[in-house]
Amino acid sequence: MAVKIKLKRLGKIRSPHYRIVVADSRTRRDGRAIEEIGLYHPVQNPSRIEVDADRVAYWLGVGAQPTEPVLAILKKTGDWQKYKGEPAPAPLLVAEPKATRPSFDALGGEDEAKGEAITQKKKAEKKDEAAAESESTEA
Repeated sequence: MAVKIKLKRLGKIRSPHYRIVVADSRTRRDGRAIEEIGLYHPVQNPSRIEVDADRVAYWLGVGAQPTEPVLAILKKTGDWQKYKGEPAPAPLLVAEPKATRPSFDALGGEDEAKGEAITQKKKAEKKDEAAAESESTEA
């Protein structure tokens, strides 16, 4: 029986996420798995990759073959290099925590309503202009 390490697709149509599973090579993509050994969420920024390194090392040691997408993931996490005895890659990016927005009170906002309009009405501007023109003609 040939064993593969492959991706099992989950999620909605435009929101995929995957589980890295060990399964018989003859099973369907989303079929029954022997063991789940990791997660892959490509939609998140940066992508979320979680792999159980001990289980990956075990399954690679007993002869399981990773598919191409899983091989790329294992190379990013460094598990493939550890299995082959090569130097480890650079560490993965970690999502930065979101900064909290300052509250209204922290910004020094006043809760008092002054009841005044900020902009003047257009009629008042026209009267002011008419008064200014009449003064200029009289002078």
